[in-house]
Amino acid sequence: MILMGERRDITGTDGRPGMGRVTISQVAAETGLAKGTVSRALNDYPDISHGTKQRVRAAARALGYTPMAHAQAIRTGRVRAVGLILQMEQHDAQRPFLADFLRGISVAASAEGWTLTVATAASQDEGLQTYRRLIADRKADGFILPRTLWVDPRAELLRAADVPFVMYGRTRDDNGCAWFDIRGEEAVRQAVLRLADLGHTRIAYLGGDPIYTFAVLRMQAFRDAMAEAGLKVEEDLIRDGLRDIASGEIAGASLLDGEARPTAIVGATDVLAVGAALAARARGLALGRDVSIIGYDGSPEGEMLDPKLTTYVVDQAAAGRRLTELLIARIRGDAPHGLRETAEAKLRIGGTDGPPNEQTQTLGRTNT
Repeated sequence: MILMGERRDITGTDGRPGMGRVTISQVAAETGLAKGTVSRALNDYPDISHGTKQRVRAAARALGYTPMAHAQAIRTGRVRAVGLILQMEQHDAQRPFLADFLRGISVAASAEGWTLTVATAASQDEGLQTYRRLIADRKADGFILPRTLWVDPRAELLRAADVPFVMYGRTRDDNGCAWFDIRGEEAVRQAVLRLADLGHTRIAYLGGDPIYTFAVLRMQAFRDAMAEAGLKVEEDLIRDGLRDIASGEIAGASLLDGEARPTAIVGATDVLAVGAALAARARGLALGRDVSIIGYDGSPEGEMLDPKLTTYVVDQAAAGRRLTELLIARIRGDAPHGLRETAEAKLRIGGTDGPPNEQTQTLGRTNT
């Protein structure tokens, strides 16, 4: 395998092997194209056909050719790097999926001969300063914005700076925004309808912090799905503003200790659902029989429950790949409104949901 930037044996004009950097002239010779055509193909000029670009890139990879980054940046104004800034106060929420997500980004970036620039920040304010620094230092041509906010200052900053970005999620003001998102609201809808079909009428909901777009969309989806199922939303069975297992456990305990407890709980995320499951087990309730719980994410914490959590699973590696592809297209000039895509989470049935038993039904008020 030839690594990016690795020196390798090449054959000189006299036919003898030598040692040195693979040149653009050798790529031109390999493809039978003019050196200028090869250069324009590698630099993604619009007057070069897509097929020629693919042919040249394939030859460059096979030969181990890597353009000098500094020279290329001068010619094109690009450093061929995608940027990602992780806010560490959100790290626990991202941790179960971070390796898969980064792998997906790296695979897609490498396929185009691009690199990934990753930085961390301790807070939102520090994160904004980090964006400004990376932009000023030309460390990335554009950014992936994970964990989008309903009102997102990162998007405002990048729009004002005219820097390309793609959001992993949506936001209230979508002007100039490209995005890829998993339709978590549809998963919540399906979870409610699944529980209603099983015979549950008192369904509780554990929601995320409404500063995040996903929390806003999923809360509304829960309310809409309850109406679709012909069920009444009981406000005392809704908790929101939750972020982690501990807050999910506290909220689950308050629901299950109530005068008329729910027979089923939907969690906006797996960590909230797992917290509710811990609260249920602490009260001697059998998951999937005395209380049903459904989550969303497909996290390792849900897999480690006994029985395993019924949840809607997200392919984070695939999301990372697609976000990178969309971002590179945006950097190359595609309009943001044409780079908006969503995908669906997939149901993974565990053992934490089932029909309500007679005893749990009598504990709840009849819903009419």
